[in-house]
Amino acid sequence: MNRLDVRKTYKLYIGGSFVRSESGRYLPAQSAGGAQLDNFCHASRKDFRDAVVAARSAFEGWAKKSAYLRGQILYRAAEMLQNRAGELVKEIARSTDVSPADAQNEVALSIDRLVYYAGWTDKYSQIFSSVNPVASSHFNFTTPEPTGVVVMLLTEIQAIWNCAR
Repeated sequence: MNRLDVRKTYKLYIGGSFVRSESGRYLPAQSAGGAQLDNFCHASRKDFRDAVVAARSAFEGWAKKSAYLRGQILYRAAEMLQNRAGELVKEIARSTDVSPADAQNEVALSIDRLVYYAGWTDKYSQIFSSVNPVASSHFNFTTPEPTGVVVMLLTEIQAIWNCAR
C-alpha cells in the first residue's frame, strides 16, 4: 500500500518557545542530493525582529549569571547532545549525504566544542583581566563583560556549511 510521507515542519525557536512563522510560509529542506527531507518555517522580518527583541530582553539576565553557572548550562547542552548522539548522527548523514563515520565525527566535535567553552567560562576573566598600571594612587582594573546580542541567519549557516564541504 502506497502512502504519502508525513514530513515534519520545524518551527522557529523564539523567546523560549517553538512558534510557526508569522507569515505562515515554509520551505522544503533538501538533502545534498536534492531529495526533500522535511520542511522548515520561513521566517519573516517580523519573526526576525521578535527574535532579536527576545534575545535582548534575555541578555540582562544571562549577563548577570555567574561564569560558573553559564559553564554549567553549556555543559548541560553537551550532555543533552551526547544523549541524542545516535539520532543526530542519523540526521546529519541523511541530510548532508555524508558517511555515518563523518556524521559521528561532526557530532563528537560539536560535543567537544561545548565542553571546551563550558570549561573556559570561569577561567576567561582570570586570564584576560588585568590590573592596568596608572601613575596615581588608585587601582585600575580591566574585566571582560558581555557586550550584546549576536544574531546568525540560517542562510549564513548554509553558506558556511557549503564552503566548508
